[in-house]
Amino acid sequence: MDGGGRFPEPLTASGYAGAEAGMPAPPPGAAPAWSAPSRDSRIGDSRLGESRPGESRLARVLPRFLRPRRASVAVPIERRMPRHLGMGLAFGFFGLVAVAGFVSGGGYAEISARYGTPADMAARALGFGLDKVTITGLVQLRSAEILKAAGIDQRNSLPFLSVVDVRDRLSTVPLIGAVSVRKIYPRELLITLTEREPSALWQRNGEIAVIAADGTVIDQMRDGRFANLPLVVGDEANLRTKEYLALIEAAGPLKDRIRAGTLVSGRRWTLKLDGIDVRLPETGAREAVARLVKLEAESRLLEKDIIAVDLRLPDRVVVRLTEEGAAARLEAQKKSKKPKGTET
Repeated sequence: MDGGGRFPEPLTASGYAGAEAGMPAPPPGAAPAWSAPSRDSRIGDSRLGESRPGESRLARVLPRFLRPRRASVAVPIERRMPRHLGMGLAFGFFGLVAVAGFVSGGGYAEISARYGTPADMAARALGFGLDKVTITGLVQLRSAEILKAAGIDQRNSLPFLSVVDVRDRLSTVPLIGAVSVRKIYPRELLITLTEREPSALWQRNGEIAVIAADGTVIDQMRDGRFANLPLVVGDEANLRTKEYLALIEAAGPLKDRIRAGTLVSGRRWTLKLDGIDVRLPETGAREAVARLVKLEAESRLLEKDIIAVDLRLPDRVVVRLTEEGAAARLEAQKKSKKPKGTET
């Protein structure tokens, strides 16, 4: 209240601003240029951020994750879907049908058998084909046998060739004792192997196998590469190969004439010499062979018409003549028994 007893007129923002800035007051009925924010608006701005139209006071006070969600504005599905999605799905479906028919019809298998897998074809096109395979350690085996056993050919590519699979396949070859496989980029494979040393041939049930010194079967006799190896015959003869080789060495000048050794009943050996059987005793076989060498040197026993020599008795030698030799011997005995003066 002023000194005249009248209350002063309320000071509006426009009036205050005009008085402060020296500007004229707005005309009657005009909206003020500025007004103070309401209490609710201040609460919404300071505490919860900008309020949404239609939100209740409780929704504005609650934390954001507890506020009720408004239903999204309905948008037609054709506007929400990507453009040309239907065409893409159609082409994808027909593509899958074509691929399935190609695979089930055998086309994929035929192409893979001729050119390899698609990955191998792509690697070869990029310059990573398998152009060179270096194999070291070959003695009896051949390169073609190694490549076939390893499953390697021109269809392979170096990046997609598994050295573990190649090594495992080569390890199943009986003649290979140890093997290692290494890739040399961009186009070379190195195979290093160690062959088992063949010691003799073992014949059983009409089949001949190549065996090591300990009797382990290395490979089957497929060609003439091992024809010069000693031959043992009979059950368990492979386990006594060292014993047979010692008898051959004891034969001295006759060892080149020994063709095979047969283990009889798992107890003793019978040597095959140029069609003559030499029966050795169960014990003292080396001494019996030494006797044979001496008889051959003194009387040329093996040059006579005999088919067998029995050395199982230590104090005598028993021979068996051929049919021709037996007939000749019988005729000679008849002539020697004729009385004197008898005409012939």
